[in-house]
Amino acid sequence: MVVEVTGLKTNEYIKYLTETAVKYLDQPKDRRKESKKKHKDAKLPFLYRWFGPAPILIIERFRKKGR
Repeated sequence: MVVEVTGLKTNEYIKYLTETAVKYLDQPKDRRKESKKKHKDAKLPFLYRWFGPAPILIIERFRKKGR
């Protein structure tokens, strides 16, 4: 969930953070864990996130040569 908070005043921002935290904490624990796991699984591998597709392609090339 992406929310634009650039034009908010301090009180509005604190209210938004509080509401978001309460909404998160009101969820059952198993649902929170499931949400965290989905988010974690959706992330790209470390090398890809930091350096793009080049390291992945190089690693795959060496793996294919070794077979």
